[in-house]
Amino acid sequence: MKYRLMDLLACPICKHFPLRLYVFSENRVEKRSLTSEDKKPLCEIYCAFKVSYIKDLNVEPPCDECIKHEIVEGLLFCESCNRWYPIIDEIPRMLPDKLRNEEEDLKFLNKYKDKIPKEILTNGVPFRLK
Repeated sequence: MKYRLMDLLACPICKHFPLRLYVFSENRVEKRSLTSEDKKPLCEIYCAFKVSYIKDLNVEPPCDECIKHEIVEGLLFCESCNRWYPIIDEIPRMLPDKLRNEEEDLKFLNKYKDKIPKEILTNGVPFRLK
């Protein structure tokens, strides 16, 4: 998943924006670079790479650096409704609660329990560690 996708993602349940991003692993792709046709910043509202709204940045966003990073494993968290969504194999899995697989989600929480904040592990929706 590219960081700039965070400029578009909102919680599918409560529509909160922006979601909090936790990155567990990422790849760096050196070959990527901006072309002269690309306008900066690439994100319009929110820069997840700097964890800031574009309007609040005191410097130009680091788009040249950001596009070289690909999030492989991570977690998206909605601070409004406490829902969390895993990022697995570069894909954010943002399904409604009734379509989520509890066994897979709990396996994900256990795998990254040392990197996930305690509030998500104990109070996250729809599943949490007991």
